[in-house]
Amino acid sequence: MQVFLPSFRVSVGRLTVLIAGILLAGAFPAVSDAEDAGKWVNLFDGQTLDGWNGDQKWFRVEQGSIIAGSASERIPHNQFLCTNQTYGDFELTVKAKLVGKGNNAGVQFRTRRIPNDTEVIGYQADIGFTGQGPCWGALYDESRRRKFLSHSPEIALKALKKGQWNTLRVVAKGAKIEIYLNDVKTVDYTEPDDAIERTGVIALQVHSGPPLEVHYKDVKLRQL
Repeated sequence: MQVFLPSFRVSVGRLTVLIAGILLAGAFPAVSDAEDAGKWVNLFDGQTLDGWNGDQKWFRVEQGSIIAGSASERIPHNQFLCTNQTYGDFELTVKAKLVGKGNNAGVQFRTRRIPNDTEVIGYQADIGFTGQGPCWGALYDESRRRKFLSHSPEIALKALKKGQWNTLRVVAKGAKIEIYLNDVKTVDYTEPDDAIERTGVIALQVHSGPPLEVHYKDVKLRQL
């Protein structure tokens, strides 16, 4: 029986490149962005403000927490500590506690800084109280529509641990946003406006007003 093998011709130069490519591919397997999805990442290292930007007059690190604001000085303008990196679809968890006379702060997401201003524009998972009661776990639209997009004070009041650490969890995927306060869902919102940005920075706020310290820790995110 005769066996006919297909003939091929490769120049020495091309064969060398081909072999080198195969060897390199084996040594360094391809990495895709999808491999990062689902991995929890600490956005705050517990010791420094590396990876963040903001006015360090109003933000500092003490005993493993980010301290925003001042216990003795009135805060003239809203201040924000922003991540250097932007995020789109994600799950974020943050522990927060209010200390002092002031009573309002928040965790921004899908947000950007307003040039030449202390303010930012974007979504906020609210922290604190209004004249109508707790706004903890509410969804507010900072510097854009300037209103609560979803607010459940009765639910928040039951979930809130007043004067203690409270955990906010934000899940943003496409147009859908969910917020949880201590594992109790306070927001289930779908953005009707397709023009609203779906990427941006994460930011920690201290609200203007009477002396207030907002303590933040365990800031973790996983991309979806």
